[in-house]
Amino acid sequence: MRTLSDILEEYEFLEGDERYRLLIELGRELEDMPDALKTDATLVRGCSAAVWVYPTTSDDTLHFLADSNAAITKGIVALVISAVQDKPASEVAAMDVRAALEPFDLQNQLSSNRTQGVPNMIALVKEHATRIAATE
Repeated sequence: MRTLSDILEEYEFLEGDERYRLLIELGRELEDMPDALKTDATLVRGCSAAVWVYPTTSDDTLHFLADSNAAITKGIVALVISAVQDKPASEVAAMDVRAALEPFDLQNQLSSNRTQGVPNMIALVKEHATRIAATE
């Protein structure tokens, strides 16, 4: 998975539809999430499309699997995940993910129904990180 800074570098050179295409490409690059993990427990509430996020841990780092049934939304969740992927749970729990995503200006780049679930995606990721960090 690309780093958030690498994605931002490319994103800043693009405009309009090209940014949509980049988000769709990011979604396609996500690791496959097994259907068995797409449950009510991993579903992100408040999204216009179905979004699932599942945390795993390895070597004291968090690794997320994620998916969506909509291409743009899948790209948005990929962007959120790229901000936190493979970092220590304690770092993710303390991180301001919203601030990390601010340079992408998603609220002004995408329609409100596409971005309405972003705070919920961030909240779920941070909730998982906080819970896992507490057990470390």
